[in-house]
Amino acid sequence: MDKYITGSKVGILLLCALLMSACSTNSTTTQSEAAGTAAASGTTITQNGAATGVQLASAKLSDLVTLDEEDSNTTWTADQSTEIALAGTSALVDGTGAESKDGSVTITAAGTYVLSGKLSDGQIVVNNQDEGSVHLVLNGVNITNSDSAAIDIKEAGKVIITLEDGTENSVSDGATYVYADETTDEPSAAIFSKADLTINGTGKLSVSANYNDGITSKDDLKIMGGTIEIKAADDGIVGKDLVAVQDGNISITAEGDGMKSTNDTETDKGFIAIAAGTFDITAGNDGIQAETSLVIDGGTYTLVTGGGNEKGEVKTGDQGQGMGMRGGRGQGTGDQAPGTTGTSIPETKPETMPETKPEVPTTEAPTTTTTATTTESETPSTKGLKAGGDISLNNGTFTIDSADDAVHSNSNIAIADGEFNIKTGDDGIHADALVAISGGKIDITKSYEGIEGANIEISGGEAHVVASDDGVNVAGGNDEATVGGGPQEQDQFSDSASNMLTISGGTLTVDASGDGLDSNGSITMSGGTVIVNGPTNSGNGALDFDGSFEQSGGILVAAGSSGMAQAPSDTSSQHAVSMTFPQTQEAGTLVHLEDSEGNTILTFAPSKSYQTVVISSPDLKDGGSYTLYSGGTSTGSEADGLYTDGEYTGGTKVVAFEITSSVTWLNESGVTTANTNQGPGGGGGNRRP
Repeated sequence: MDKYITGSKVGILLLCALLMSACSTNSTTTQSEAAGTAAASGTTITQNGAATGVQLASAKLSDLVTLDEEDSNTTWTADQSTEIALAGTSALVDGTGAESKDGSVTITAAGTYVLSGKLSDGQIVVNNQDEGSVHLVLNGVNITNSDSAAIDIKEAGKVIITLEDGTENSVSDGATYVYADETTDEPSAAIFSKADLTINGTGKLSVSANYNDGITSKDDLKIMGGTIEIKAADDGIVGKDLVAVQDGNISITAEGDGMKSTNDTETDKGFIAIAAGTFDITAGNDGIQAETSLVIDGGTYTLVTGGGNEKGEVKTGDQGQGMGMRGGRGQGTGDQAPGTTGTSIPETKPETMPETKPEVPTTEAPTTTTTATTTESETPSTKGLKAGGDISLNNGTFTIDSADDAVHSNSNIAIADGEFNIKTGDDGIHADALVAISGGKIDITKSYEGIEGANIEISGGEAHVVASDDGVNVAGGNDEATVGGGPQEQDQFSDSASNMLTISGGTLTVDASGDGLDSNGSITMSGGTVIVNGPTNSGNGALDFDGSFEQSGGILVAAGSSGMAQAPSDTSSQHAVSMTFPQTQEAGTLVHLEDSEGNTILTFAPSKSYQTVVISSPDLKDGGSYTLYSGGTSTGSEADGLYTDGEYTGGTKVVAFEITSSVTWLNESGVTTANTNQGPGGGGGNRRP
């Protein structure tokens, strides 16, 4: 078996940040050992995912997998190999180490075997008791077995299957397997191996798995190259201890998972690591699912899971269902917007998110007793990328259309680079613990909640998020749809002061029907650009936090309804302005802020109707005089509604004011004070924020 770099290097390596006293001091580690890496590196992750002061260092395939010469060896010579010519119901063996009998070929010795021809109803069996390596060269084969695996590797030290350059090879099995007795359940795939299995070469392999899985290894499974097409009744590619892909062109259509690892008992195994390749996966369940960690260094991925986003479970976001749902939200911070006339228009629910039917109360009949037995069926997991442990996405191009979360980790997610185009019936990116985004381009065009985690750190990259509920949600807790399946229910989150949204760089643009930025803890912002459009209903806010919002840098503009509007905390070192208009402004109506010398601070065209806009910029100075305008036009360059350079003309002066505090609250009459009344909506306890 190949060597691993194990323990703390599997998945994402969690390190406590310098000068931090501790990552967490109020709980012991409760993440599954399958997540593994947090405990191995000494970081404590609490049940609600709190890991304050954590930095993520991305792992790569080379950190996890050792590739030896045999893995990449595709060479062979006729004089040093055994030739196996398949001929319908029999085979001709020229050389040693193999025997043809009753339509099957059994290989019992280490060596190189070159296969060609067609086997109409038979099997290639590898049963090498001396634990040496067996090299199978598929040199244009068509192997069919009506009642078992086409290739069954019972025992060997290692098996390497080479897809000979320029050849097309195919294997298929029957819809029903015949086993020796009722206790036997192996083989279970068209290509099945109980030994380490490597597939290399530049040829083509087509797998038709009519019984269960396409390609399965009960040990390591490595793919070095080639074109592989799989149609499977259940899973496409399965490796117990690991699945490692160096390169290749892989196409999978599977009723179950597309690609998966299954070892859930050893924390240094059960991972998937991919360096490069092209992956086109359509799966009834998950696209790529690692039992422990998932590491992707590059490649191109097109994933459709569970029938796509339109098949996602219907969910309705929090639309401000009355008083008392958030309790002590924002207590003592003075961050609530001034009272208004409540003219914000209600949010129109998307067609794909219809209202759920209200529960009908049961009426107890005094004279009749009815006993009913309900069988709870398991809802399959239909995520795009999923891991029970950490996910490290270092690069790659991803197009994901998923019924459930597009990217999901039961632990942590680190995105360092890459391009992501996501449509999902649930969350775009979800981690039970920490989501760390340091680079890449993320475009979530449809989601229930866009980016979600117990803690979220954004230090770079460019992210665009469209969400029918919250755009960015810091909440904590665990998603009900776990790695092993389970009900696809709304995530249950507990309020925690340790939950933190940290923004230090990058660009984040949010279009939300619920809250724009929602933290059940606090928010800190020291750099980057954040643009929020929405909500338009007064039961949610463009900014929503329970603790504080400390801003010391960056550009923030958030336009939305007024009923639950908040602004950065008055303890922030960077100044902010919160303007509430007397009536709702139409989408596209410019907001322009300039100083007393006519220098532009910000010009912004919200993409949705709005009544409140919050602006924070390093250009806002204590004691400075400013004027806010509405409407008009700008000749500047526009990106995500934000204009740079150019000339602003034709606007209507709304209010002139002077900054004398960290947060300046405005209405059409001038400077006012924040309204500390709580108002409707919000939410806490165990509701989904």
